[in-house]
Amino acid sequence: MSERGLVCVPTYNERENLPQIVPRILATDDRLDVLVIDDNSPDGTGAIADELAAANPRVHVLHRAAKQGLGRAYLAGFAWALSREYRWIFEMDADFSHDPKYLHDLLTGIQDADLVLGSRYARGVNVINWPMSRLLLSWFANKYVRWITALPLTDATGGFKCFRREVLEAIPMDRVRSNGYGFQIEMSYRAWKKGFRLVEVPIVFVDRVEGQSKMNKRIVREAVWMVWWLRLQGIFGRLK
Repeated sequence: MSERGLVCVPTYNERENLPQIVPRILATDDRLDVLVIDDNSPDGTGAIADELAAANPRVHVLHRAAKQGLGRAYLAGFAWALSREYRWIFEMDADFSHDPKYLHDLLTGIQDADLVLGSRYARGVNVINWPMSRLLLSWFANKYVRWITALPLTDATGGFKCFRREVLEAIPMDRVRSNGYGFQIEMSYRAWKKGFRLVEVPIVFVDRVEGQSKMNKRIVREAVWMVWWLRLQGIFGRLK
């Protein structure tokens, strides 16, 4: 098994951010490659991703026919990574809300853990440029998740992560039900219930610089009911 990692970056209309963030990711560590997972962005993000890949063998592109949600994009990226010799698989946003400099902290943490999560709330509240309403929603949502599921995380809804490949190999991807922020909760909960070691490292989260947020009410509703489904599946031993 090679000592290499793959950073999965889902995109939908990220033409302004992608050419900036990919070089920053690659410059962080020579062991990291990038997989852009584009959902047929109408703004031409997919074509830009192809140009980046043509110029650098460490950049790869996975084109999907249509927008199918964040969770489906990551599952496609995970399958792509597992079919190759990557030891570590990362999740990361394309909009600079996840600063590439923290990839070093995730890489350091994964040496002694199975899943490392970049947390906005591990040391107080470290979120920049969010309106108070969204900050409170996020903060209380994470309290809610921990109260319902007992998942020992301060930021279960965050999407800046590093998995050991063994974690993803142990989770039956065809049984993962959620697709929005619930997807982040579900993947961490499944890993935790299987006995893998979860560790959080503090990050500063900065709201996107370019483009529009993908957050909507449907994503929030999914996360609300998903935690109860996970809790019940865990209680009755049905979470395979």
